[in-house]
Amino acid sequence: MSERFTILKKEGMAKRGRFETVHGTIETPVFMNVGTVGAIKGAVSTEDLERIKTQVELSNTYHLHVRPGDEKIKALGGLHKFMSWEKPILTDSGGFQVFSLASLRKIKEEGVTFQSHIDGRKIFMGPEESMRIQSNLASTIAMAFDECPNSKADRKYVTESVERTTRWLERCKAEMTRLNSLEDTINKEQLLFGINQGAVYPDIRIEHAKRISELDLPGYAIGGLAVGETHEEMYNIIENTVPYLPSDKPVYLMGVGTPANILEAVERGVDFFDCVYPSRNARHAHLYTNHGKINLMNAKYELDDSPIEEGCQCPTCQRYSRAYIRHLLKAKEMLGMRLCVLHNLYFYNNMMEEIRNALDEGRFKEYKENKLAGMAENGNKE
Repeated sequence: MSERFTILKKEGMAKRGRFETVHGTIETPVFMNVGTVGAIKGAVSTEDLERIKTQVELSNTYHLHVRPGDEKIKALGGLHKFMSWEKPILTDSGGFQVFSLASLRKIKEEGVTFQSHIDGRKIFMGPEESMRIQSNLASTIAMAFDECPNSKADRKYVTESVERTTRWLERCKAEMTRLNSLEDTINKEQLLFGINQGAVYPDIRIEHAKRISELDLPGYAIGGLAVGETHEEMYNIIENTVPYLPSDKPVYLMGVGTPANILEAVERGVDFFDCVYPSRNARHAHLYTNHGKINLMNAKYELDDSPIEEGCQCPTCQRYSRAYIRHLLKAKEMLGMRLCVLHNLYFYNNMMEEIRNALDEGRFKEYKENKLAGMAENGNKE
């Protein structure tokens, strides 16, 4: 058992754990709330995050490097101080954003040259640059710089890409070790998670999992999913890959997903999640409840004075009605969007707490079945 990650309970492959960091303890399974540029979209403050049970905030290396600049954030004391957030922060490596700018980038062994989406200037980022940026941000957990190949890419391309990602991971580890030893490094206990890739090829995923496990990192992620493949393909890859990652280290499924995706992935051994769905859907009036998703823009809510969900303990449901929030959204008042985002993030964070409690009590399978059945009531279990 890793000294940092303690598995408290198991139910099949599902794990109930506790991950110790320099910025506090993370109870797992956990959903990380996505604040790309150091803030959750929808005018959500760090005080709000504390109220809605957020354990980990996730920010984006590429976006913060472009604006305001990681060196400026370092000069201001690091991202925790900049945001006024004391709990753990995970920064992704910038790799996904770099590779999503497909028409603007060029990949070489050294790294990737691409154009900024803001002003078009040329930027070079490789393993060492990504580690230096994340060290300047002083996040709790830094992600390795990798390539996220298209899920439909051919086998030859994926094989070569994964081999390069492995070489990049070795460079990331060496650079982070160096950075953590420097006197002016803000967080000398920054942790590095490696990323498993391999598109939808189980054998490539398995071989890559075995190879990166040898590097003995604090945690491992499964990347390159929820990018066009079916749910069944995604679940198949998770099932095939997790057994070949270290059993005493947390597993992070990047960019996934719906409540149903999370429940299925927990059952297959995943510990960390992040996704823009709850905040993005909220900004478009699509709200999660235990009885399925609702669209608050529907006319039937115009005179509905009930909360988004009866019994919900989020700040929004404690005080405001569906009719009022719908009015705010129709009037394009920012408060409407903010109240919706608070509800959806609370729903996710609270669901993770329910999952942990169910695992503690040995009833996860029953909880999962009941949760999925409830969310299917409106014909949409996602």
